[in-house]
Amino acid sequence: MAHPARRYNYWLGGKDNFAADRASGDELEKHFPKVRLGALANRALLQRATRFLAAEAGIRQFLDIGTGLPTADNTHQVAQRVAPESRIVYVDNDPLVMVHARALLNSSPEGRTAYIEADLNHPRDILDNAALHETLDLGRPVGLMLIAVLHFIHGNGAAQPIVRELLDALPSGSYLVATHATSDFGTPEQQKFYQQLIAQGKSDVWTRPKDEFTALFDGLELVDPGVVPASEWRPAAGAEIPERSDINVWTAVGRKP
Repeated sequence: MAHPARRYNYWLGGKDNFAADRASGDELEKHFPKVRLGALANRALLQRATRFLAAEAGIRQFLDIGTGLPTADNTHQVAQRVAPESRIVYVDNDPLVMVHARALLNSSPEGRTAYIEADLNHPRDILDNAALHETLDLGRPVGLMLIAVLHFIHGNGAAQPIVRELLDALPSGSYLVATHATSDFGTPEQQKFYQQLIAQGKSDVWTRPKDEFTALFDGLELVDPGVVPASEWRPAAGAEIPERSDINVWTAVGRKP
């Protein structure tokens, strides 16, 4: 059976995937030819947002849920390049991800990484995990990274209580970084077709509109430029900005006051 983390790895050009993941990726790419662009833009956003948190916001602790398979410049590598003492806890529900993570995601000597096998659908299991408390001090600000994972929570409004429970456990000064697939930039025909794919079980990505994504940041102070596609959040100088319909991923960063 295809798994989102391995399919994402395939789209990013990785080798840690199976035939079922490639078939699933190819099927979605056949209907949405720019899906790889969205995956690459999402990955680049993770790196830019992590640098922002470490270099500008002074964050030294990160909780990265929905880690995915390791590729170049994972959260801890970006953060520890700025601040070697940074500590990162990775969470994923795919055992294969955790096998690779333990083998490849090595911390700097000054910092620390830990890995939890858990499901975002059950945030209390994450928050109560001993490895989390051994690695992070929840009395100090944390960067909560929910990158391309909330759209696997199906149902209208279903993601918000999960995000709220996680944020309620973090202190003032913490940040939420989230990205989320959307159908907002598709034509009405494309949006209808995508809903058919979900109903038929041919896609496991539950897209959300801008207003529902923005509601995930209720009570937080949005960092400029606010809610924008992944490629438009603080892009590198001179970066080429694709059409929004090529990316189809909302992004925002918010600070807990």
